[in-house]
Amino acid sequence: MVNGTVQQWLYSLVTFSIIFGTEALFVNITYVLSGVAKGAVCLDGSPPAYHHDKGFGTGVNSWLIQMEGGGWCNNVTTCLSRKNTRLGSSKQMVENLAFSGILSNKPQFNPDFYNWNRVKVGYCDGSSFTGDVQEVNPITKLHFRGARVFLAVMEELLAKGMKNAENAILSGCSAGGLTSILHCDSFKALLPMGAKVKCFSDAGYFIDVKDISGAPHIEEYFRDVVSLHGSAKNLPPVCTSRLKPDLCFFPQNVAQHVRTPLFLVNAAYDSWQIKNILAPDVADPYGVWLNCKLDILKCSSRQLQIMHGYRLLFLRALNALGPSSSRGYFINSCYAHCQTEVQETWYRADSPKLANKTIAKALGDWFYDKNPFQKIDCPYPCDKTCHNRVFDPNVHTFNIDI
Repeated sequence: MVNGTVQQWLYSLVTFSIIFGTEALFVNITYVLSGVAKGAVCLDGSPPAYHHDKGFGTGVNSWLIQMEGGGWCNNVTTCLSRKNTRLGSSKQMVENLAFSGILSNKPQFNPDFYNWNRVKVGYCDGSSFTGDVQEVNPITKLHFRGARVFLAVMEELLAKGMKNAENAILSGCSAGGLTSILHCDSFKALLPMGAKVKCFSDAGYFIDVKDISGAPHIEEYFRDVVSLHGSAKNLPPVCTSRLKPDLCFFPQNVAQHVRTPLFLVNAAYDSWQIKNILAPDVADPYGVWLNCKLDILKCSSRQLQIMHGYRLLFLRALNALGPSSSRGYFINSCYAHCQTEVQETWYRADSPKLANKTIAKALGDWFYDKNPFQKIDCPYPCDKTCHNRVFDPNVHTFNIDI
């Protein structure tokens, strides 16, 4: 297990690597102390927190709310393992957080949103901000209050000026990308009637498929998350009224009912999904997939064939949403996960492109209604603009996406 000190060091290291080659912007933390009285707290009972860089110029009344990712915890043991990290306690969150990519304040790095109010909401509940259990076990002292945390943060941001928003985006990466889908319509309901509000999910389109052993691993995992955190009552009623609540944790069962315009960015060979949904350790006891999961160039022809099959299942789950003129998507064929907070994959000369557009350009044009964007890449390895992830076998982040 990675202890809190090492966890913070790893996070700082990744943060510095993200901003390498760009001018650093460090943003101070803000604690939502008012949330504590409402029971809106992290797993360890500490107050929620966020980092906010104020908008300026024409962006003073525009807001981009980025929900942090970091997997989930599905039982007491995994939640306790998060409790003393930044993913379970605001006491462990960095005081000064580096903003880059979609959070950058420089037009050359973030042309459409650089002068907006940009907020990174800390993720410390382990349920994609859906949990709400009143009781607290006196032994574990774990608090499952993600939904309350979401509302408390939003209420504070509204009081700080978001109530006057002219433009607003709820976005997020990984588990935060799932948050942006699940909370999209409720976020819009908080904003002024005349505001232009849209949602954006980066690497948050997790699909419900069996793993390589034929077991429904991710479905069982999400069932445990929803049960432990008491999430059912905070999932979209349009879904829970017809399906089991845990199935409403999957975007493919929710996104078609989201009324607010939604943009999806995802790799069809999403590295987190390949590692944790298709070939989780429990389905690969002898580690046959280990090297492949670390580096796609080390995959055998048979493994690549299976991954191509996963891509087809991903596209089927996407196409099942049906047509929508307001929905946008950028589905590339990279071995990647979370491409918007990292400058090199968000907006740079060598960033990934579809139809000769970067993710930043595609999203910006879609938000401002300049051009619709619904593009799906050809199969791996056709896309030469990809920045494919290569993982260090010695770094174990226990279901943490950073």
